[in-house]
Amino acid sequence: MKNTQLDMNRLATMDAAQATRLLHRVREETLAGRTPPIAPRPVIDASWRRMFRLGLDPDQGTSSVLLQRDELEQRRRATVLGEVMRTLSAGLAGIADASMQIMVVTDEQGRVLWREGNSAVLRQANGICLEEGAAWTEHTTGTNAVGTALAMGRPVQVHSAEHYVHTLHNWTCAAAPVHDPRDHRLLGIIDVSGPASSFHPATLALVASVARLAEAEMRERHLRSIERLRSVAAPILCRVGGRAVAVDTHGWTAAVTGMAPVDRIALPRSFRAGRVWLPSLGMCAVEPLPGGWLLRVAEERAAADGAAGAASRVVLDLSRPRRWSVAVSGAAGSWTQELSPRHAELLYVLALHRDGRTAAELAQDVFGDRTRTVTVRAEMSRIRRNLASVLAHRPYRFSEEVEVEILRPPHPDDLLPHSTAPAVRGARRGAA
Repeated sequence: MKNTQLDMNRLATMDAAQATRLLHRVREETLAGRTPPIAPRPVIDASWRRMFRLGLDPDQGTSSVLLQRDELEQRRRATVLGEVMRTLSAGLAGIADASMQIMVVTDEQGRVLWREGNSAVLRQANGICLEEGAAWTEHTTGTNAVGTALAMGRPVQVHSAEHYVHTLHNWTCAAAPVHDPRDHRLLGIIDVSGPASSFHPATLALVASVARLAEAEMRERHLRSIERLRSVAAPILCRVGGRAVAVDTHGWTAAVTGMAPVDRIALPRSFRAGRVWLPSLGMCAVEPLPGGWLLRVAEERAAADGAAGAASRVVLDLSRPRRWSVAVSGAAGSWTQELSPRHAELLYVLALHRDGRTAAELAQDVFGDRTRTVTVRAEMSRIRRNLASVLAHRPYRFSEEVEVEILRPPHPDDLLPHSTAPAVRGARRGAA
């Protein structure tokens, strides 16, 4: 087995006691700085390295200060996940109960909002503080499916001694992130956990499928809300002179007049009624609508606003482990937009290469494949819808007159931890 890596399917075919002994030995040798008989899985190895840097004690407990009941209820009401709990329960809770496991749903900060499943396992979960209101990030409980899925931004399964904290070695868990289809923002994590004896490699695929099902339901709900907004906005736009657009609270377009339609308009985080400068439209008069906003472009000042509102500074914030953003500022004000993992990668590469990159070069930087230019052009088109004022093309680059700053995490290994892009991996090794 030497110099090979653990594989979950292979592990499942082994005798349970033998598999447990192997995992414990891999963990023991790795944490001691020695070469284990078989390498830990890359996702686990990367997480353990993060735990080293945090100085987390592998012998600590997993207890955390629980949220107060009123704050827990407030978080439940505030998240869109509450709207799809019936789907999550139907897809996972029954299966978890029958297989001696539980389903756990957290918010984007790793706080447990709901849990369901086998009553005996629920009682056992109380012993490791896997209960409503508890924190399950890597910072609080080490390598675990919830926390590591949050850190990596993708589905993760953690079994037995793959957990960094010794207290969790009798547990197995599989988790997947759920994103808001309207803006790709991370909403939280769904997880199935249980005694290590309930381990099955297919659990991860099941959890990931239910996460996608929940996102599909949210997408359908969003489309219905756009239709309702369109029915309200259409007669209003018929009476509006000049350019105007009706958008929902996330900037998605419901109806438009006097201008080419766009899918979405980037709205500042603290959006309000009144006169607001938007990077894609200029100065607008903003009026509330049921479920959205009416944006009227101020035509008489469009030219002046365009000149006065030129952006002069861009801050690409990659310092946080799971949420990345780009902030644009200039004479007309500033605005911030959260970034998807792929857009964060592309903007990072462009911030490194101020002289610009061709589509083929970006494809090599991000995918390791120069032929994937169609995908790169499609992604860059989406990015430039909101960043056209600071991004040029042919080649793709930040405008020369714009100052660009990158905010990196304290340790290079924490730079876009989800990313497998060659350019990002090189930066983690200190090559950029």
